[in-house]
Amino acid sequence: MRETLAKDPYNIVITGVGGQGNVMASRVLSNMLVRKGFRVTIGETFGMSQRGGSVMSHIRVSPTAVWSPQIPKGMADLIVALEPIEAIRVLLDYGNPSVRVLVNLRAIYPVGVITGEDEYPSEGTIRDAVAALAAEARFLAATEEAIRLGNPILGNIVMIGAVASLGVLSIDRKLFEAVIRDGMPAALVEANLRAFAIGQAAVA
Repeated sequence: MRETLAKDPYNIVITGVGGQGNVMASRVLSNMLVRKGFRVTIGETFGMSQRGGSVMSHIRVSPTAVWSPQIPKGMADLIVALEPIEAIRVLLDYGNPSVRVLVNLRAIYPVGVITGEDEYPSEGTIRDAVAALAAEARFLAATEEAIRLGNPILGNIVMIGAVASLGVLSIDRKLFEAVIRDGMPAALVEANLRAFAIGQAAVA
């Protein structure tokens, strides 16, 4: 039986800053969806390519068709933000009244904030702004959980685990494990499985 989606294409944006594992997260999620029989197109945009610059992956998923890699403005169905300000930035461009959002609450301060020229919004301000722009918003301490696992970059996998628990895509731990075992050294598999499970539990 062919897998189905809430809409065709189903448009996902994974956003963050350089060094957070944004591209890896998009590849892992896309590989899972391909294994379920979907046609997946990925488009990536980079601000500053160095660590700290904005990174955004567009993932377009369809049961039958191949779509252009760029999601039209205002047409995202799911936004996965590895950094909170990036969530707001993407929502303003790609959000709509029905979009769902997952936000990792660990801030990464841009240079202007570090030098004191700019001010980073409070967590409460960010939560209010995201909630006002989305139909559903979930906030996770993904980086903190990843640090407890010994590697902060595993926050990206915590977020993918959270995606699995939303119920909007037919992906699960078994499928994730198959992708990870094929694509990673064996020594890294267990930590990734634990990160995925933490993300699942956070949204369940």
